[in-house]
Amino acid sequence: MERKKIIFSEYAKEILEALPKGILLTTKAGDKVNSMTIGWGTLGIEWSTPIFVAFVREHRFTREQLDKNPEFTINVPFGPYSKKIIGICGAKSGRDMDKIKEAGLTLVEPEAISVPALKELPLTLECKVVYQQKQDLSVLAEKFLPGCYPQDVDGSFVGANKDAHIAYYGEIVSAYILQ
Repeated sequence: MERKKIIFSEYAKEILEALPKGILLTTKAGDKVNSMTIGWGTLGIEWSTPIFVAFVREHRFTREQLDKNPEFTINVPFGPYSKKIIGICGAKSGRDMDKIKEAGLTLVEPEAISVPALKELPLTLECKVVYQQKQDLSVLAEKFLPGCYPQDVDGSFVGANKDAHIAYYGEIVSAYILQ
């Protein structure tokens, strides 16, 4: 599969417009590859370095994967794709099933890290975690707490939103579109 190398900032609009609709964060630890739908994230420059910041709740399987291997790919739709991919990867846990197989995803050899790209969502950012920090909900603006972090729910199931996020700052070490 061919790769068209890109400058990530030239595709910031496409990435940020796709994000609220759902893009994938893919991890690999040992032989287990897992993709999780994310709707929160940001692109930028920090420490004079291109960065993608991904937010992962504390009790997610993806967090376990990132603790074992602090690398990830960001997989963005670019052209037509099956929306069932976003649905499966956002509603199921990688602890319980092989989401890659269930969603019909095709793994593509990475360029600079150990985590594969995904043929079906070809705009790819390969990232190495350079910093992470758990959000401190005690200093978050009150208006976000009820909707984003309700404390009256069980935080252990898929889709639960009680837990704080961990912000993973990934240095973008490679960016391309699979062709």
